[in-house]
Amino acid sequence: MTSIDPERAWAAFGARDRAADGRFVVAVRTTRIYCKPSCAARRPRRENVAFYPDPAAARAAGFRACLRCRPDEMGRDRVAVAEALTILDRNVGIALDALAGRVGYAPHHFHRLFKRATGVTPAAYARGRRADHAAVALREESSVTDAIYAVGYSGPSRFYAAAAPRLGMTPSVWAQGGRGVTIRWTVAATSLGPLLIAATDKGLCRVAFDEGEADLRRRFPAAVVEPGAAALQALAEDVVDAVESPERDHQLPLDQRGTAFQEAIWQALRAIPAGETRTYSELAAAAGNPRAVRAAGSACGANTLAVLIPCHRAKRTDGSLGGYAYGLERKRALLDREGGA
Repeated sequence: MTSIDPERAWAAFGARDRAADGRFVVAVRTTRIYCKPSCAARRPRRENVAFYPDPAAARAAGFRACLRCRPDEMGRDRVAVAEALTILDRNVGIALDALAGRVGYAPHHFHRLFKRATGVTPAAYARGRRADHAAVALREESSVTDAIYAVGYSGPSRFYAAAAPRLGMTPSVWAQGGRGVTIRWTVAATSLGPLLIAATDKGLCRVAFDEGEADLRRRFPAAVVEPGAAALQALAEDVVDAVESPERDHQLPLDQRGTAFQEAIWQALRAIPAGETRTYSELAAAAGNPRAVRAAGSACGANTLAVLIPCHRAKRTDGSLGGYAYGLERKRALLDREGGA
């Protein structure tokens, strides 16, 4: 962090904002101790507090680490997770023991640390990255079989068990840009306006306000797009219920595909309890990359399943609602229905 906004830092410290951990440390002049922003200790007076970009800067100024929140370990943990993400991006087949050893942690401890920081286990992240590699290889290799082996699967059966469900279609169809996939759609009335509901055989692939068939065809130009009001009746009723009662837990089949980071953001969104919100910085931290705040916002914007992936629960760091693809009035309405703000 090259500069620190003292007022925002003080607000984060006062709120014990975990998303601010690792972005700066808080030094208390009266005790000569520096802490994480989320430290549970009693808050000092504002005039006795200084902010430093990292523990090294605080130590250079004569402060020592808090024994309660252990801010030095927080920095080490973030560095270890970031290093592990880099390793997994390059070598998705690395075992947990080897990965933990590379970053200097015991396997069981690092497994918990990685999941807490990213929202997924190292194995789940690796599976996601391998599927991402497979999607690229399916476009570039001369055959599906070549692509399967090129990304490290031991055989077709392993690919079909692991990557094919994630891609939402068979590998040959993926290689052809989705050609041949059938998407059925309908438009349902809701109290927030007309809602496009579209699904493949795998699950819902598009839920959006104020859209219709033409929008769907532009989004999925290689697919077979056809009306499906009768086939989708039960599913559409459940989606409408999710709009009218977003505070309830709705378990619906989804067929949404994105990058590993996007899917981590979408998972973090689904983990937010109804009636609560998270900042883009908190979502970025949950996805394992605290500095990727702008990318977290972009991942929210790339969400194709309105309400079901609740990007309406995301807000800016300053507390404002930020943007919403379907208008801020709808965002406020959804949050009001959940009992949030």
